[in-house]
Parts: sequence; C-alpha cells; structure tokens
Amino acid sequence: MQSKIQLIFDCIREFNHIMTQNPFDISTEPISQRVIVGLNKISLALKSHAWQDAGQKKLTPTQSQILALLRSKPESGMRLSEVAEGLGVTPATASDAVSTLVEKGLVQKNRAAEDARAIAITLTDKGWQQGDSAGIWPNLLLTAVDELSELEQTVFLRGLIKMIRALQERGQISVTHMCVTCHFFCPNVYPNSKYPHHCALVNAPFSDHHLRLECPEHRVAEPQVAEQNWQKFISQEVN
Repeated sequence: MQSKIQLIFDCIREFNHIMTQNPFDISTEPISQRVIVGLNKISLALKSHAWQDAGQKKLTPTQSQILALLRSKPESGMRLSEVAEGLGVTPATASDAVSTLVEKGLVQKNRAAEDARAIAITLTDKGWQQGDSAGIWPNLLLTAVDELSELEQTVFLRGLIKMIRALQERGQISVTHMCVTCHFFCPNVYPNSKYPHHCALVNAPFSDHHLRLECPEHRVAEPQVAEQNWQKFISQEVN
C-alpha cells in the first residue's frame, strides 16, 4: 500500500515539474537548425532572383557569375580551373559556360602572359559592361541587410567568416581570400581599441567592421601562423 501511495506522489511531482517548465524549452528545435532554415530561405530568394535577372540578360546564373568573377582579374585573366574553383562547379560546367560566353562575344581566350602553353580567359569590352551589372548585389538583399544595425551587421559578418572558414577547412567550399587567412593579418594587437586588428600590407589598424571576405591583395598565411591568428581572432568579442 505504501509503495502505491509513493508512486502516486512521484507521478504528481513529475507532472508538476513538466507543467512548470517553459513550453519553448520543450518544443523548440535547436537554434542551429533554425539558422539553417533561415539561410535556406535566403538562398532560395537569391536563386529565384538570379534566374529572373539572368533571363532578362539572356545569360544563365553561372554565366553571370563568371562575368562577375573575371572582373576581379581584369589584366591577367583566369584559367579555366580557377574559374571552376572560384564558382565551386565542375571544370566541365565551367568550360561549357565559358564557351557560350565566347560565342556571345563577352569573353575571350588568349595565351597566358606568364605561360604561353596556358589559356587565360578575359572579358571583352562588351563583357566588361555586362560584368559591371552582374557584380552588383540585388537590391532585395541590400535592403534586407540594411534592416540590421551596424553592430548586428558586424556580428553577422563574424558569424559568416566562422562558417566559411569551417567549410573551407573541410574542402567543402572554394577558397575565399579572407582577412583571417591572410599573411598580412595581425589580429587583436590593439586590445580594448576601436580598431584592434592590424593589416601589415597597408600598415594600418582596422576593426571587425572592415573585415573582408574577398581581398585582391590576399596572400595565404603559413598554416601554423594562420591557426595562431585564428585563435587570437576568435578569443575577442566583436569590435
């Protein structure tokens, strides 16, 4: 009899414990899953816009991306393997897209200046004009980002950098020339300052707000130095 009464009391206590818990703590999925859902929604919006915009220009999204990519190499151009790596597509896909752009008179193939056996892909004058518009981010995304405060944008940028680096380390994303992987990056050398980091290339301090995801002067840091810099970078709060 005593054991039955004890069992009833135990059930009552468990029920009261459940009822006093915040329902959000029980039913809400992990925040990481919600972040992924949010990123997926943004990705879908960008894909939809890319196809609409490409249709107006009579180019596929991949072809538009190639024009935008070649704008960063106006003089030396890029090899086909670099184009494929930069877009995260197969060499065959890149080759087909480049061939179509050649037919449209938007890009041209020439012998590379540093290696006569290699082919360099560059923009034509017509392609340069198309590349200007292809490199502009859609207003829908700029407007959305502008809804964030400057601090929120900086926090978001740091988060993106961490995610991109993780994917890059696993070989799941094309190499991005970020400040945090650069030979010239000196993180947190001015603690408690508005501009805690230092760029040895231009010999100037800068803040998290100025961090780049793609820098034309980027030089890959030695692995050991890059890891040390990364640990220093993530050890500090947003600046």
